[in-house]
Amino acid sequence: MSTPSADCMTPWDGGTLPTGVRVGANTCILGKAAFRRFRGQLPDALVIGDQATMDGVQFSVGPAARIAIGSFCCFTGAVLMCELSISIGSYVLIGWNAVIADSDFHPIAPAERILDAVACSPAAHGPRPKVLTAAVVIEDDVWIGPNATIFKGVHIGRGAWIGPGSVVTRNVAPGTRVAGNPARPVEAS
Repeated sequence: MSTPSADCMTPWDGGTLPTGVRVGANTCILGKAAFRRFRGQLPDALVIGDQATMDGVQFSVGPAARIAIGSFCCFTGAVLMCELSISIGSYVLIGWNAVIADSDFHPIAPAERILDAVACSPAAHGPRPKVLTAAVVIEDDVWIGPNATIFKGVHIGRGAWIGPGSVVTRNVAPGTRVAGNPARPVEAS
């Protein structure tokens, strides 16, 4: 269990951490809705390193999913949606309303989306169709701007800069600045 700091009296201000969540020393998770969609069943479904601040972050974690976050990170109002694996290094900053997702969370083909809607209804009788997942990896020292979206299968290299509102669908090389929809390399200004 973590040691609380002066600003964070408990690791999570919403109560007791769910089973499968482990946080490092002086890490704070602020926001009562942080674990509203947490369904993780693995022993280390969510691991956060030391001295990290998760302010208003929502952890949507599936039963067989894992999220690993390094130390000295600061995320504000981000949404992490994980059905397989999201790995985030240390010294990563994520701005408000950013979304990181390792899955489409629904089928892409129209006929399968209809089957999925039926399977998710209160009168469901069958399993959901398979949805695609691919791990997301974000290395150390990355800055992700507000309202950015990182999609499944993306690997962001160390020291990269993701511009506000960017939609990242492809890997980003270390030290690269990207912006736009879809995100593309840009010159530093």
